[in-house]
Amino acid sequence: MNNQKQQKPTLTGQRFKTRKRDEKERFDPTQFQESIVQGLNQTGTDLEAVAKFLDASGAKLDYRRYAETLFDILVAGGMLAPGGTLSDDMTRTEYCLFTAQEDLETMQAYAQVFNKLIRRYKYLEKGFEEEIKKLLLFLKGFTESERNKLAMLTGILLANGNISASILNSLFNENLVKEGVSAAFAVKLFKSWINEKDINSVAASLRKVGMDNRLMELFPANKRSCEHFSKYFTDAGLKELSDFARNQQSIGARKELQKELQEQMSRGDPFKDIIAYVKEEMKKTNISEQTMIGIVWTSVMSSVEWNKKEELVTEQAIKHLKQYSPLLKAFTSQGLSELTLLLKIQEYCYDNIHFMKAFQKIVVLLYKADVLSEEAILKWYTEAHIAKGKSVFLEQMKKFVEWLKNAEEESESEEEEGD
Repeated sequence: MNNQKQQKPTLTGQRFKTRKRDEKERFDPTQFQESIVQGLNQTGTDLEAVAKFLDASGAKLDYRRYAETLFDILVAGGMLAPGGTLSDDMTRTEYCLFTAQEDLETMQAYAQVFNKLIRRYKYLEKGFEEEIKKLLLFLKGFTESERNKLAMLTGILLANGNISASILNSLFNENLVKEGVSAAFAVKLFKSWINEKDINSVAASLRKVGMDNRLMELFPANKRSCEHFSKYFTDAGLKELSDFARNQQSIGARKELQKELQEQMSRGDPFKDIIAYVKEEMKKTNISEQTMIGIVWTSVMSSVEWNKKEELVTEQAIKHLKQYSPLLKAFTSQGLSELTLLLKIQEYCYDNIHFMKAFQKIVVLLYKADVLSEEAILKWYTEAHIAKGKSVFLEQMKKFVEWLKNAEEESESEEEEGD
C-alpha cells in the first residue's frame, strides 16, 4: 500500500509536465505559423499530401485557437493584415490558393482540401465561414486573378453546402459595390456554383437565408434596375441568374399588388378606382390578365372572415362574390383568363375543405354575372380541369353542363330555323 502511495505523485507529475510543454507549443502563434508553412512547403502542389498533412497536424496543433491563421495561410500563403495585404513579419509559403492555377479543376481540388479538413475538425466550420466573409471584404486588396480563384472556390463551397449563402452579405459592402468589384466577383462565383449544381439549388440556398430578393444590391443605387441587372448577367453568360432575379422581382411586385388590393377592398374603395389602379399596375409591371385574375381572386377571397360551417359558408360566399363580380369581370375579357379563374376556384374549394360543396354554386353565380362564359365552363369540364377534387367537382357540375349543352343545341336549332 505504502509503495503505491509514493508512486502516485511522481506519475501525475510527469504527465502534467508533458501536458504543460505541449500547451506551450500549441499556444504560440509564431510557432503555429512556422509549422503550417513548413508543412505546406514540404508537400508542395500535391493537394492529396496537403490534406493528409493538415489532418495529422490537427492532433498536434491548436486549430481551434488559430483557425484564422490556418485559413489565411491556406488561402494567401501567410497572415493577412486588415485590407488584404500580407503581413511582412511572418514566414510565408508559395503553396496556397492564391498562387495555384486559375482554373475550375484546381479550385475543385482546393475545395476538397477544405472539405476534408472541416469534416475532420467539425469545430472549424464557423471559423471557416467567418474567414470567407472576411476575405470577401478584403477583395480590393487582392489581384484580379486572386479574386477570380476565390470566387470560383466560394461558388464550389456554396454548391456543396460547406458554407451558408449568408456570407454573400459581405459583397453588399458599399466600397466593393461602388467600384464594381462585387458584381464582377458575383459573376465568377455564380458561374462556378451553377456549374457544380444548377440554378434551382442556387435559388433554394438564397431563399433559405433571405438573399433571393437582394441580388440587385450588387450594383450601386443608380444602377439597381431589373434591366441593368439582366443585361449585366446575361452578357456575362448567366442568363439563368438574370431570369431568376426578374422572376423574384415580379413575385415581389405581385405580393405588393395583392397587399394593396386587399387594403383598397377593406377600405371599400369604389370598384372603378380599384380597376383603374390594377390596370395601371398591369401596364407598369407587365403582368398578364391571366396572372392578374389569379391575384384578384385571391384578394377577393382573403378580404373576408369565412364561416367555419359548411352550410353557412356557401351562402356567405355567394353573397360576397355577387358583390365582387364586377371586379372579377373586369379581368376576364379573354377566354384564357376565364379558364384560369375556373382553375383558381377549383383549387380554392379543394384547399379549403368547407368550400367543397360550394363549387357548383360559385360557378353558376359567375356564369349568371357574365364573368364566366359557357365555352370556358365546357372546356374546363371536358379537358382543362386539374386533378384536385376532380371527381367531386365534375359530379357537381354534371347537371349544369348538360343544361348548358342543351341550351346551346336549342339556340343552334333556333338559328337554323331562322335561316
